[in-house]
Amino acid sequence: MHFLGINFDPYPFILLNLFLSCVAAIQAPIIMMSQNRQAERDRVDSENDYKTNMKSEMEIRILHQKIDQLNEVQWPHILDIQKMQIEVLSEIENEIQSLKSENEPKRDRNTRHPSRIKKPD
Repeated sequence: MHFLGINFDPYPFILLNLFLSCVAAIQAPIIMMSQNRQAERDRVDSENDYKTNMKSEMEIRILHQKIDQLNEVQWPHILDIQKMQIEVLSEIENEIQSLKSENEPKRDRNTRHPSRIKKPD
């Protein structure tokens, strides 16, 4: 480096090397502190994730227990209710069929003799 005719820090650049080494020595602890802070944040985040996962797992276990209880206890009762509903539906269907069969002869008689059909007044 040539400044005002004075040759400052000639070729091996010892002062420049010393300056850069000092800067690196100052930067290293600062970088390490920021990495430690980030590691602490990561640790806290992982603890929160763990707690959240444990809570979710407990909720899933509770849901599994409820489903198992439903399968064991309420399922037979639900099947009984379904059988009763099927019986009632079949009775209703039979009743509808019987009413249809009773009404068909009346319709046949009315269609054969148009004079028997009542006309509106």
